[in-house]
Amino acid sequence: MSKPEQAKPRPGAGKRLSEAPRPAPPLPEETVRIERLRAQIGLKQVIGNSAVFLKEVERVPRFARCDATVLISGESGTGKEIFARAIHYLSPRAARPFVPVNCGALPEHLVESEIFGHKRGAFTGAMTDQAGLIQEADGGTLFLDEIDGLTPQAQVKLLRFLQDGEYRPVGSQQIAHANIRIVAAANADFAELLREGKFREDLFYRLNVLALNLPPLRERRGDIVLLADHILTSQAAIANTPPKNLSLAALNRLLGHSWPGNVRELENVLVRAIVLCDRDTLEVADLSLPGDEAIEENQSFRTTKSRVIQRFEHDFLETTLRAHQGNITRAARAVKKNRRAFWELLRKHGLLAQARSE
Repeated sequence: MSKPEQAKPRPGAGKRLSEAPRPAPPLPEETVRIERLRAQIGLKQVIGNSAVFLKEVERVPRFARCDATVLISGESGTGKEIFARAIHYLSPRAARPFVPVNCGALPEHLVESEIFGHKRGAFTGAMTDQAGLIQEADGGTLFLDEIDGLTPQAQVKLLRFLQDGEYRPVGSQQIAHANIRIVAAANADFAELLREGKFREDLFYRLNVLALNLPPLRERRGDIVLLADHILTSQAAIANTPPKNLSLAALNRLLGHSWPGNVRELENVLVRAIVLCDRDTLEVADLSLPGDEAIEENQSFRTTKSRVIQRFEHDFLETTLRAHQGNITRAARAVKKNRRAFWELLRKHGLLAQARSE
């Protein structure tokens, strides 16, 4: 009796994400340290092992221990509010309120009233006294997102408050006091804002005591694989279905995109693809990204695989070197690589500047 024929693979079936090269954990001890840090500071949902990203993550517990103002800069979608919340909930103020406000979304004529409060009759429509966000956050943290959206008048009042903890509600003759910590954030380039006179220089220096600069996704492309895998897995858990996969060509497309919307854009693209695709594997055609019409979908397997491996090598080497404080000998030994061969890989990926002499 002849053996039944094995099912042939579907024509055009792409490589799955699980078959594509994945960034391996940097090192066992480094992986444990990173995960412990994320758990301690409430950033377990923040995915990424790139050195430029972890540098900012590691500052969070240090910033939380003191009470100075923090200025978080970064493009839209980089997670500024997540970091602000982590700073608050790790701080001695954790039991008190965390009050977020998007300054850019406040109507210009109500900015001061919303932040500082107002007295009855202070302006048309002010029928009762209203406590502002500063009073609401008393004892805790006020997070001022898009702080560059504050009016010049509101900037003056905020500067006064940062200097001595005093403020005056709109329409009030009495000075009020509050004990809060200010964490501010902006997408804008402050150097340009100061040069154009759109933001007070003295207020900037009052806010910029401690600084976090969250890198855009295009500067940590090695994390795209980790993020994509996390998004696919978490969406499957929500829908109670098996997670979808990415073909190698689709993964290569994600790696090649500039991601102006950063992690938020990546999540939106993948969620949209999951909803609209009935197949188990997402292909390039399922990813709605600008410029897709110029992308050749049937890229060769060799070219696509080479690009993914190059990105993996760069980020793995960078993280390994960082875990050993730039010591090439110890880093090479840890990954069971000949020192000379390891040095050549660093040179190939332009990472020698991060190494140090033993």
